[in-house]
Amino acid sequence: MGAADRNGQPGAAGRAPAADHPGKVRNVVLVGHSGAGKTTLVEALALTTGAVNRAGRVEDGGSVSDHDEIEQRQGRSVQLSLVPVEWDGIKVNVLDTPGYADFVGELRAGLRAADAALFVVSAAQDGEGVGGATRMVWEECAAVGMPRAVVVTHLESARAGFEETAAQVARELGGDDPDAVLPLYLPVHGPAGPDGHAPVTGLAGLLTRRVYDYSSGERAEREPPEELLPLLARSRDRLIEGIIAESEDETLMDRYLGGEDVDVGTLVADLERAVARGTFHPVLAAAPAAAGARQGLGTVELLELVTGGFPTPLERTVPPVTARDGGRTTVTCDPDGPLAAEVVKTSSDPYVGRLSLVRVFSGTLRPDDTVHVAGHGMEDRGHEDHDVDERVGALTSPFGSHQRPVPSAAAGDLVCVAKLARAETGDTLSGADRPLLMEPWQMPDPLLPVAIEAHSKADEDKLSQGLSRLVAEDPTMRLEQNRATGQVVLWCMGEAHADVALERLRGRYGVRVDAVPYRVPLRETFGRPAAARGRHVKQSGGHGQFAICEIEVEPLPAGSGIEFVDRVVGGAVPRQFVPSVEKGVRAQAARGVAMGFPVVDIRVTLSDGKAHSVDSSDAAFQTAGALALREAAAGCRIDLLEPVSEVGVLVPDAYVGPVMSDLSARRGRVLGTEPAGPGRTLVRADVPEIEIGRYAVDLRSLAHGTGRFSRHYARHEPMPAALAAKLREQGATSAAAR
Repeated sequence: MGAADRNGQPGAAGRAPAADHPGKVRNVVLVGHSGAGKTTLVEALALTTGAVNRAGRVEDGGSVSDHDEIEQRQGRSVQLSLVPVEWDGIKVNVLDTPGYADFVGELRAGLRAADAALFVVSAAQDGEGVGGATRMVWEECAAVGMPRAVVVTHLESARAGFEETAAQVARELGGDDPDAVLPLYLPVHGPAGPDGHAPVTGLAGLLTRRVYDYSSGERAEREPPEELLPLLARSRDRLIEGIIAESEDETLMDRYLGGEDVDVGTLVADLERAVARGTFHPVLAAAPAAAGARQGLGTVELLELVTGGFPTPLERTVPPVTARDGGRTTVTCDPDGPLAAEVVKTSSDPYVGRLSLVRVFSGTLRPDDTVHVAGHGMEDRGHEDHDVDERVGALTSPFGSHQRPVPSAAAGDLVCVAKLARAETGDTLSGADRPLLMEPWQMPDPLLPVAIEAHSKADEDKLSQGLSRLVAEDPTMRLEQNRATGQVVLWCMGEAHADVALERLRGRYGVRVDAVPYRVPLRETFGRPAAARGRHVKQSGGHGQFAICEIEVEPLPAGSGIEFVDRVVGGAVPRQFVPSVEKGVRAQAARGVAMGFPVVDIRVTLSDGKAHSVDSSDAAFQTAGALALREAAAGCRIDLLEPVSEVGVLVPDAYVGPVMSDLSARRGRVLGTEPAGPGRTLVRADVPEIEIGRYAVDLRSLAHGTGRFSRHYARHEPMPAALAAKLREQGATSAAAR
C-alpha cells in the first residue's frame, strides 16, 4: 500500500477487467449515508485505474456515471451497482450501494456479495458524519467479522475537518477500542486563498513519513514540510502502537517500547494482516478527481489498501450450503469445485431482458451452461418457490449502463448473467448434476403498506405480470392480495422505496397504477343480545317465495367466530331448509351489517319460523336468514373491532423514552422493555394497526434512522366508541358523495 511506497498500475480503458483466480479478485462494498460521496469516489477510482478517460468515458462509450432515469430524476442512488476496475493486476469489484435507508435491501445484497466494506464518511462540517444508520451497519459487519476501513471524503470542502472527522470515526466506530480505527495518512494543505481556505493538495503517509502530492494532477512524492513533522510524529506513534497491538509477533511491542525502530515493511505486513482479519480498521482520506487530473487525491492510497490489505475471496468463508436432500455440504472458493453461485441483484434491461448480478462462490460459470436454479420461496413476499434447470445466456461485466462480454466467471468473481427467466434475487445457481441451496442472507421486513389500483382497464390487464416482475427484482418488497379488504397492497421499506416501485412499474413495465388509501381490515360484532324476524314473502304469479325465520343473536368471546344453533321445534322450519338459513346468515355476516366489515364472535340461534308447502325454497330461506341478521343489527349496538399488532421496537437507549411516549400516543399499551445488546433496548407493545400504518416512516424520524421495529398480528379488539363513530360518519359521507 502507499505506506510501503509502491505504485500500482492501472488497467486499460475500454476492456473488462478479468480474473482467472480468486487470489486476483477483491470484492469491496461502499457503505455510507446519502450524500457522503460514494458514487463520486467510484468515479475517481475509475479514472485513476484507467477504466475511464478524463472525460469519464471508455472506448465503447460507456460511463461509470450512467444512471437509470429514476436516479437521474431523483439525484440519488436507488440501486446496487457494480463497477469493476483493475489495479496492479488485481480486479477490484466495487459495489456502490444507496445511502438512503429505504433501499437497505440493496445494501444487504452488496454486503452479501463483498468480502470487505469501505465506509464512506463526509468531512464537511455540515454533513452527517457518522450517522446512526452507519453505526448499525458497522456493528453488523463486526458481528460477522467482515474487514472494514473508513475513507473520509469531501476534503475539498471549505468546511471540511479531517482531524475532527477521524476522531469522531474512532469514537463512534471504535467502541471499546478506538485505537483500532486510526488514520494512515494526514491531509497536507496548500497556500490559503483569498477566502482564507487552504485546499488539500496531498497526503502525508504516517508510516513512510513521505508526502504524496497531488497538486499537479499527478501523484508525486516528496519530503514533508517542517511544520507538519510534530503532528506527523504524534500520529505515527499512535498508529504504530495500534498496529503492533494487533500483531501476531508478541515481542514486537516490547521491542518498540524499548526504542527499536521497527522496519516499515514489517509494520505494513502486520497492518495488512490485521485489516484482512477485521481487527484493525484504517482511516484514509480522499477527494474527487480535480478537473484535468488523472488521479484523484487519495485514490492511489485507497487502491493500494484494497489490493494489499483487503482479503481475497479465498480468505472468506463461503455461506452455508445444503444439498437437495437437505444435508449440509462443504463448499470452498475453488474455481475447479462444484458450482455454487448466488443471484444478489435482478434487473431488467430494455435490450437484453432480465439481468442477474451473480456472485460465484465456487466453481466456474460459463455461457451456455445449464444450471440448477433453486430459491427459498418467500411466498409471503410474493416470490414463488422453484426448483428448475435453466440455460445461462451471455456473461457480461457491467460498466454504467453498458455490458461488456466476458468468457467466464471463476470462484470469487462477480458477473452479470442474461436470460435466466426464473432466477430471482437470493436464488442459488448450481450444477444441474449437483443441485445446491445456499443459506439466505437476512432481509428486513417491509412495513409500509401502499394500496394500489390499476389506472385503466388496459393497465389492469398488465398489472399482475408487472407486479410479479417487480417483486422478483426486490426481495425487500412484499405483494399482498388482501382478501379482507379486496386491496392489492405493496409492502415497502418507506416512501422513497414506494415511489421508485411505482415509477418502475410505469417506466419499465408500462403499467400505470394509482395509490389509494390503505384500508385496515376491521370487523363488526354485536354489542349485546338481539332478536329479529326475517320475512321473505313474494307472490308475482306462478311459484312465489315464502320463508320466515326468527333468530336470536348473542355476542361471544373474542376469537369464537360464528356459531349457528338450531332450536326449532315442531318442524316450523323444515329440516331441509335449516342449512339454508345458516348459509344466508353466514353470507350476510361476511358482507357486514353496519359498515361492510365481516361480523365475527356471535352465536345465532334459529328459534322459530314458517314455511309454505309450495313456495318455500332454499333461496327463499337464505334470503330470510340474511334479512333476519340485518334486522337484528338494526336494533342493536354494533361494535367495530380493530386489529392489534404485537410491536417490538429496537432503538438505542437514548430514544427509549421518546419511543414509549409515541407508542402511548398511538393508543398502544407498552408491555415492557428488555436489553438487546450494548446500548440498545427492545420496547414491546400492543398497538392498533390503524395507528402504525406509517410507523416505518415516523420511527426513522423519531430515532434518527437508528430504530427498527417488527409487527405481528395479535387479535382484534373493540375500537373506542368515539373513533368508531368518526369512521361511521366518514363512511356515510363517502356513500353520499358516491
